[in-house]
Amino acid sequence: MKELKIMGLTLPVYFALLAVIIVAIFLNVLPGGMIGAFAFMMIVGALLDVVGNNTPIVKTFFGGGPIVIIFGSAALVYFNILPEVVTKNVDTFMKGGGFLDFYIAALITGSILGMNKKLLIKAAIRYFPCILGGLAVALAFVSLGGLIFGYTPAEAIAYIGIPIMGGGMGAGAVPIADVFSNGLGLPTEQILSRLVPAVALGNAIAIVFGGLLNRVGKKYPKLSGDGKLMEIGQDELKEKADNDPLVLSDFGIGIAIATTFFTFGSIVAFIMKTYVGINIHLYAWMILSVAISKALNILPTKYEKSCAKWYKFVASNWTAALLMGIGIAYTDLGQVIEAFTPAYLILCFLVVLGSVIGTGIVGKLVGFYPIEAAITAGLCMANMGGTGDVAVLTASDRMELMPFAQISSRLGGAFIIFLASILVPIFF
Repeated sequence: MKELKIMGLTLPVYFALLAVIIVAIFLNVLPGGMIGAFAFMMIVGALLDVVGNNTPIVKTFFGGGPIVIIFGSAALVYFNILPEVVTKNVDTFMKGGGFLDFYIAALITGSILGMNKKLLIKAAIRYFPCILGGLAVALAFVSLGGLIFGYTPAEAIAYIGIPIMGGGMGAGAVPIADVFSNGLGLPTEQILSRLVPAVALGNAIAIVFGGLLNRVGKKYPKLSGDGKLMEIGQDELKEKADNDPLVLSDFGIGIAIATTFFTFGSIVAFIMKTYVGINIHLYAWMILSVAISKALNILPTKYEKSCAKWYKFVASNWTAALLMGIGIAYTDLGQVIEAFTPAYLILCFLVVLGSVIGTGIVGKLVGFYPIEAAITAGLCMANMGGTGDVAVLTASDRMELMPFAQISSRLGGAFIIFLASILVPIFF
């Protein structure tokens, strides 16, 4: 029988580390800043991950570790089990400290630069129709469901469908609330309070769907590319094997290039917003710049491989920690519980289901694998932006699809805001 390990550590060593963290929290001497946050998030997050991945039903139908980490850590905050100083430190590390951005920058840069060039170019021109197909079916489903449960189609679409498909909180629900506020003459806070529960529940359902789609893909392999988006010949996908030995400088190169691409995206976003009047999230410009670099072979292959190696290190070592931070800093369990009525839950479910069905069908028509199309163009539109992308891709075991997930969250989310500005005067 294989020895159980956590974080690659034997159980005695792991629980010794965990004991140190617990004692430090109890004595209120857990270091602040990166050290305390990293130690707590990595060690406790790894334990919750093991629990989720080894719990019957949860591991099979609800995504396993990711769902347990996110909602387990959110429960620690909701039930006041965590001291406030620990919660605030994690919140600061995730938001003010930029850990989420640092993580996603590594994933976007490494996964695109490590991607097959032909796949990248072919997939890009077929991706947006998948998003539109998922959006159309999602809004159709929720409008029909709204009629059953006493909502008008306009209300169901505006307050449930659009916020779920809108790209999360900061880049989705908040600007959508501003659009509604300007159109309806109501306070932004009043509208936002109606949008947030839909975003939170939609995100939770999307994570569950991620685990379910992974299971469907294993049962029906013809529907799945096992992490590959496009149905193209295997010979066309083949890259030269990366037989270069790993050297520590690869990580340094990967960090430097990933953070510089992120900075470049920030520069372009600022210029476009200030001087052109186009307000699109910097992630979108970052994705575009990395993709152009890959398509035009701007970076030497050695540096592309360094970025890919850095991305693999980040994904394999820090994902549980990041999910722990998402649960603490971004998931309000109270809002989820308040909105948890059977009718509301069913309507949120219909939105996510519609996004899966629509993108799966259109994805198949344009040459994508239905499972991967449904995960990226569907679930990553219906989740909570960047944090939701990480959770969904982890639950579906397809983290290599992060670039397409971010296209959904950022460019797709921007399209939803544009759509909301058109629909508000029509609906209301």
